[in-house]
Amino acid sequence: MARRKKIYEGKAKILYEGPEPGTIVQYFKDDATAFNAEKKATIEGKGVLNNRLSEFFMTGLNNIGVPTHFLKRLNMREQLVRSCEIIPLEIIVRNFAAGSLSKRLGIEEGTALPRPIVEYCYKDDKLGDPLVTEEHIAAFGWATQQDMDDILSLALRVNDYMSGLMYGVGIKLIDFKIEIGRVYDGDFQRLVVADEISPDSCRLWDLETGQKLDKDVFRRDLGSLTDAYTEVAKRLGVLPKSGGHSKPTLIN
Repeated sequence: MARRKKIYEGKAKILYEGPEPGTIVQYFKDDATAFNAEKKATIEGKGVLNNRLSEFFMTGLNNIGVPTHFLKRLNMREQLVRSCEIIPLEIIVRNFAAGSLSKRLGIEEGTALPRPIVEYCYKDDKLGDPLVTEEHIAAFGWATQQDMDDILSLALRVNDYMSGLMYGVGIKLIDFKIEIGRVYDGDFQRLVVADEISPDSCRLWDLETGQKLDKDVFRRDLGSLTDAYTEVAKRLGVLPKSGGHSKPTLIN
């Protein structure tokens, strides 16, 4: 098999040139990082779980008319996605106080917010992905006002979908982050949900117990990250409910 050309390697994924023009192969690694990569570990099976869960969420969004870059899953660790120009922002949607919001504003973790709060961070690891306002985004030309209107609409639609989906399996969607990309069809540009949606990029708490089922398990040394992600996958039907907690056997 011909050696593929690597385009980019991040903390959790590797991007390769796709088989067709305008496509990219996204490979999910087993690496886990926290605190801007100050804490690192390799967790067996994490990449497989995130690939399958991101496929599940992106397919669901495509099916309800929320455009994403996802095309199809190729194998247990790779998926084919549309090439897009990533807007240099992380879009964070918060339903409950947690993490940096709790620290910044002194609000107890788990407090329900009066409405979903959408925040923007400038994507730059060296700077620690700082929080920015729409004023910064406009001034530095990272996105137009029309882009921002579309981004807000996409983010809230993703939130509606994900909140309902998770609530249905006994999980509270505390917050999540997404990335948005520009796809060009000739002269026409549209925005799509890009990157991934997985327990790496969401805070997920059990509705009854408050048990964390997301990357905070790794950040805060709360147990097995694979077990937490496997629990999410099982509840959503991505994994069979029977069987032990050894290496996950995933449904093809």
